[in-house]
Amino acid sequence: MPSKKLSVVATRRLPQVVETRMTELFDVTLREDDAPMTREALVAAMQDADVLVPTITDQIDARLLAQAGERLKLIANYGAGVDNIDVATARQRGILVSNTPGVLTDDTADMTLALMLSVLRRIPEGMRVAQSDDWAGWAPTAMLGGRVAGRRLGILGMGRIGQAVARRARAFGMQIHYHNRKRLRPEAEAPLDATYWESLDQMVARMDVISVNCPHTPSTFHLMNARRLKLMKPDAVIVNTSRGEVIDENALTRMLRSGEIAGAGLDVFERGAEINPRLKSLPNVILLPHMGSATTEGRIEMGEKVLINIKTFADGHRPPDLVVPGQM
Repeated sequence: MPSKKLSVVATRRLPQVVETRMTELFDVTLREDDAPMTREALVAAMQDADVLVPTITDQIDARLLAQAGERLKLIANYGAGVDNIDVATARQRGILVSNTPGVLTDDTADMTLALMLSVLRRIPEGMRVAQSDDWAGWAPTAMLGGRVAGRRLGILGMGRIGQAVARRARAFGMQIHYHNRKRLRPEAEAPLDATYWESLDQMVARMDVISVNCPHTPSTFHLMNARRLKLMKPDAVIVNTSRGEVIDENALTRMLRSGEIAGAGLDVFERGAEINPRLKSLPNVILLPHMGSATTEGRIEMGEKVLINIKTFADGHRPPDLVVPGQM
């Protein structure tokens, strides 16, 4: 496409510095509020814009894409995951899709370790006790948690984030194990002192902590299903900062309530913002509102990648973070 001011629609509020730069470069329609767009509003945006900048809260499915206007040629997703977009259908209709990989690795890995520590050391419970009027002071047997060092950590998904989690956990003295679609190369595996498990079942049954760090795809939906959750040791805990759909949330809730699993730290949920109400009442569960990547630095870097992808496309070149079906 010729280099010109493209018509760009952002579906959510973005960091101010990103919105300002986007306005300088393109003909931008920004949001006045931060509520997700309705499907009707998304259709209208896709009919009038050259570029759509959606987020994970926008489901860009085949039915929506069928109503896109001829002008729409790029969906520059503000996010690393693209399971909210039917990429194959978009490409069939001549619409490119880009994302923002790599910039949230450290932030998400930090939150993964924070959840592990919080669950194992019962930090939220301790906060509630300290803030109540019932705390009688220190006692030898009060608020006993579990030591992190020496525990076996099983990482499900050893991509960028999984490896970043492994580096942090190793510094805490944890033993690193992992299951991945493909085994890491020796030069990547050796520095982590990581043990590869071809069988996820065998790994799950032997770990003290399970960390879910794989994307949501058809093959990973309910990868941690009821049968596999039952393989976990009763004193094991599970942490998920990836995608809620990877875990069968109903099965997990039942097992947490019955004591078959010791605890969980969840930043994502199977039905998005609709958290299973039974999870909220459990003292052995920590729930966060999808905060894994919520740092100012990370959000700005995401926006910078969106800007680069759009500007590169506007200049007639392939966006650097182009998503190709079959390579996701």
